[in-house]
Amino acid sequence: MNCLTLWPIILQVKQRNVLGIYLLSLSISDLFYVLTIPLWILYYYNGHHWKLSRAACFFSGFVFYSNVYISIFLLCCISTDRYLAVVYPFESQGFRRPGKAVQVSLLIFLATFALHLAIFLGSTSQDRGHDEDNRTCFEHIPLIQSVAIGNYLRFTAGFLVPLLILTWSYQRIVKGVRKSLTLGREQKAKVKLISISVIIIFVICFTPYHIILLFRTIYFTVADCSCDFEEKVHLAFNIALALTSLNSAVDPILYVLVSNGVKKDLRNAFTSFSRTLFAKGRAKGSPISLTKTTALISGT
Repeated sequence: MNCLTLWPIILQVKQRNVLGIYLLSLSISDLFYVLTIPLWILYYYNGHHWKLSRAACFFSGFVFYSNVYISIFLLCCISTDRYLAVVYPFESQGFRRPGKAVQVSLLIFLATFALHLAIFLGSTSQDRGHDEDNRTCFEHIPLIQSVAIGNYLRFTAGFLVPLLILTWSYQRIVKGVRKSLTLGREQKAKVKLISISVIIIFVICFTPYHIILLFRTIYFTVADCSCDFEEKVHLAFNIALALTSLNSAVDPILYVLVSNGVKKDLRNAFTSFSRTLFAKGRAKGSPISLTKTTALISGT
């Protein structure tokens, strides 16, 4: 789905659409994560034993956790962009430019990479004494000090602050839409849908993981041994961790289908493809019904 929607989003970027730039950044991050899914499947199939190289483990973990927080920060950017577009449509024109959106996206990528590189290097140095025949991949049970410090930082800066930003932006957007005299009924509905979709993605995909992460870390900090607690929350924590992966699946569906411009580009791309098939079919003597194909694509 990410590959399918990438081209229409690129078309939006070519039209200097700020939202398109954030969507493209989100898709790029998701695509990198998708590349690591076979490695994680193999890991869980082997009973949480990492049988590949440590470099492969580092790459998979780095991409996975970076994708989580890049997605969170980009969701904040999308929500903030909608807020500025609705509440301050003229005043924000100087800030809401493609160049600024590119700079913000690059800053998010670089800052997230730098943070996780520091955390991972610290945890890797403490993992060197572990049994190489029964090793895990970034599953520290119990936690280690460097990971615990990183968890507090990720919960605060990577979850709590973005949650406050999203909630505040949504409230302001709803008020701005109600007062707007320039937006039509359909446009108001679309803006509200984008805003509430961001909240839904955030709550479902990221809240369970960060809540359990916080409790794990607090318990590790105050208790002499957190092994019993770790065993009790192990299954719930893994389920919550899996929910974060849903973000990569629902991002393109929600944002591409909500945006009328992207839907139009996607329909045009499929129509062009169906015409090519139709032409080839006629050349081979096997005509294809273009009308029927287009109707199926457009949902009419």
